[in-house]
Amino acid sequence: MPIQFEVKRSIPVNKQIAYKALLDLDSAQHWMQGLVGIERLDAGPMDVGTEWKETRKMYGTKATEHFEVVELQEPDKIVLRCDGTKGTTGKGKFLFTYVIESSGDHSDITLHGEIKGLTGLTKLFGKMMAGTFKKACAKDLDALKSYLEK
Repeated sequence: MPIQFEVKRSIPVNKQIAYKALLDLDSAQHWMQGLVGIERLDAGPMDVGTEWKETRKMYGTKATEHFEVVELQEPDKIVLRCDGTKGTTGKGKFLFTYVIESSGDHSDITLHGEIKGLTGLTKLFGKMMAGTFKKACAKDLDALKSYLEK
């Protein structure tokens, strides 16, 4: 059974700007918490199938995870998959679905997170992991909001 969580934020920019900001890997260094670096695994514009490795420093340790764009509906929806088996985590499939809605001159971003494929102790402690991921995603959206407000 997948573990799910949700984070919502309102950002004072139109949805097109919010959409592009979420996909702009080059600007992520200006707002993404603990980012060490992003390595694109392909070239060209961001599209379905685009892949990258994202390295962050969390709790004093560097962790690298493998991301792939699995769905884009500009400017309304972005779906990213993180394959934990290809990264530091070593297990799990993480799905991050961003839904962007207009609210006047603001964008309401809802992030639906889903974690599957955990085994052993990680499965046992999965609910606690969901809380950790939810907090990290909330911090990222708060940081994106601050970045876009400047």
